[in-house]
Amino acid sequence: MAAEIDRERVQALVHAGASLAEVLPRSEYETGHLPGAVNVSLGAIERGDAEQLPRDRPVIVYCADNQ
Repeated sequence: MAAEIDRERVQALVHAGASLAEVLPRSEYETGHLPGAVNVSLGAIERGDAEQLPRDRPVIVYCADNQ
């Protein structure tokens, strides 16, 4: 289930064991990302074949939004 959440909710979920997945291109991921985040393509998530993501806890998917 996808939902937009704020920074405080992200922090609480990560503290409770959620994983972070950044869906930016690898070059952008390598220039900076949240601690502990893995880089995964949005297509892999949509297809359900993002094997580096855990299946036993929530995953927070994010990308940079400079707007």
